[in-house]
Amino acid sequence: MNDARRFRKRSIFLLLYLVFALLPIYWMVNMSFKTNSEILSSFSFFPAEFTWENYARIFTDESWYSGYINSLIYVAINTVISLTVALPAAYAFSRYTFLGDKHVFFWLLTNRMTPPAVFLLPFFQLYATVGLMDTHLGVALAHLVFNVPLAVWILEGFMSGIPREIDETAYIDGYSFPRFFVTIFLPLIKAGVGVAAFFCFMFSWVELLLARTLTSVDAKPIVATMTRTVSASGMDWATLAAAGVLTIVPGAIVIWFVRHYIAKGFAMGRV
Repeated sequence: MNDARRFRKRSIFLLLYLVFALLPIYWMVNMSFKTNSEILSSFSFFPAEFTWENYARIFTDESWYSGYINSLIYVAINTVISLTVALPAAYAFSRYTFLGDKHVFFWLLTNRMTPPAVFLLPFFQLYATVGLMDTHLGVALAHLVFNVPLAVWILEGFMSGIPREIDETAYIDGYSFPRFFVTIFLPLIKAGVGVAAFFCFMFSWVELLLARTLTSVDAKPIVATMTRTVSASGMDWATLAAAGVLTIVPGAIVIWFVRHYIAKGFAMGRV
């Protein structure tokens, strides 16, 4: 009897939580199929005048759809570089002891804790000097300051869970380090790689300050383009809602592919 009551309470709590979590997303989707006049004049759970005009504007206006393309380009570059740099660094922290290793590891994490505004002026001056302003590579490199420490921290936890005897056995069998790392070690930590890639993608995708300041036209991201909805005539709520829905889609796709790895990361305490 007590178990049945406990199950009902948990089910009610879970249902309320899902409603609370999904209601903002539903409301944004609902607004994306309305006109601005309907949004501002009435309160309704369903569009009275269903329209695809807001999405059509985004897919036909180059200044809008190019923002998504730019964001995907520099986020992909950043994710690849972050993992390429973080994998050997995390392996060193998990397998070797050296002078100041704990301090270096903590210093890496402090970079993740630092507000982006602290790095904004140095990056702006440096990029203006070397010609990286308004480039996809420039934004990707700037986001490394935050994503590499995060990836190192996540991967180090997964690597520390792999017995060192596997490394020693591979060396006895004649494996070189690159061959061992790629063919044996990486498959063992693929869950960690998936989790690290997910968080690198998400943090780079939603970051606004650096991406907006370091770009102007050629590499302008969607998060900066969405600020165009503010004008003298007011806020274009309908287009902004449609852009918000489309901004959620890439993250949802990534979550779908790495959902099992994220659950394992929670179990290991690294997520």
